[in-house]
Amino acid sequence: MSSIQAIRGTRDILPSESPLWAKIEEVARNALASYAYREIRTPVFEKTELFARGIGEATDAVGKEMYSFEDRGGRSIALRPEITAGLVRAFIQNKLFALGGVQRLWHLGPAFRYERPQAGRQRQFHQLDVEILGSRDARADVEIIAIATQILNTLGLKALSLDLNSVGSSADRQAYRDALVAYFTPYKDELDTDSQDRLTRNPLRILDSKDKRTQEIVVDAPSLLDYLSDDSQRHFDAVQRLLTNIGIDFSINPRLVRGLDYYTHTAFEIQSSDLGAQATVCGGGRYDGLVNQLGGPQTPAIGFGMGIERLIILLEQMGRYSTTPELDIYLISRGEKAELASAKLANTLRQSGYSVEVDLSGSAFGKQFKRAGRSGAVVGLILGDAEADAEKVQLKWLASGEQSELSQADLLSQAADLQAKIAQVRNQTSVA
Repeated sequence: MSSIQAIRGTRDILPSESPLWAKIEEVARNALASYAYREIRTPVFEKTELFARGIGEATDAVGKEMYSFEDRGGRSIALRPEITAGLVRAFIQNKLFALGGVQRLWHLGPAFRYERPQAGRQRQFHQLDVEILGSRDARADVEIIAIATQILNTLGLKALSLDLNSVGSSADRQAYRDALVAYFTPYKDELDTDSQDRLTRNPLRILDSKDKRTQEIVVDAPSLLDYLSDDSQRHFDAVQRLLTNIGIDFSINPRLVRGLDYYTHTAFEIQSSDLGAQATVCGGGRYDGLVNQLGGPQTPAIGFGMGIERLIILLEQMGRYSTTPELDIYLISRGEKAELASAKLANTLRQSGYSVEVDLSGSAFGKQFKRAGRSGAVVGLILGDAEADAEKVQLKWLASGEQSELSQADLLSQAADLQAKIAQVRNQTSVA
């Protein structure tokens, strides 16, 4: 009988990878706390109507890629293809707007899209989603970009660039949409199949086409920046001034429109040239009409989504972060009395603040020593029946091989000194 495999487009996050995931979450949590953002968690499935109304039925995320189904109660349900719409639904349903002022929220979790799996893009993927609701000030736009930049810089990512654009108001975008339809219609038969379909449904997405001939046609297409109203242009100018003022470099990309219908005004992407064609690690923008569109009060908002899988690829390429767990002590024992004593000692050490792994194999000391060397622990503690009877323990520094005997009472009474030396050895190993 063959074994059951994971569904295509999903993957297991193995213990060797989880330290990188934990590092990203740690860096994000610290950065977001410094900006006074609060965490929110929403369901992974919602009513299909939420995404159809919020994201737009003409978008690829809803029209082609969304997992939707009828549940046993006859309701149309969808796995979330992105996180913002569900977050806005929670904002409205739980009346967070009644708290007044600006709400700064963040969310980390999986989303789902049926598309061709490739490096950094799976059918189940994970996003860090960060949002400001309740401010139309250009400073909110820049704060969002600054947070994303801080997270990526703290992780040590290189070869990053910020692309910036304005998609204007809904009226600006409608005028631009009409101009694009007029421009592309004479070329309809030369466009790729997807772009021909988008010509009537979502012509702005033609600008994202990777088809060579379509890209050639796009070169002379109208620029969205030529269709901005005076108010939209003033907002865009303010965003640029503020970014320059805080030292964040950017490039204007008039072809950057993002893929979802709810965007207004500022749109941005942060890219890494180390990812090849799938260069975007973070993207977002302003969505001033979405809260009202989903049944809430008129509430301006801006946010971004950051793809965790793509960050993992970049961090692995850098080789900067160790995937070996930070383990203080590996406890080796052999013999009935020793194994009984080791369980008690390990429990006491953990209560004193050490991380301790107990070898449970019962195999010979030699095999246990080999496992200790592979464990990533700094110290090995060895207990045989003789040590158990004498209430002693052998302490071995696994990197140097230095070994000494001491009483278990002295081991516990010298906890602060031992922890300091473990930290010192670990730092020396990390620098080396």
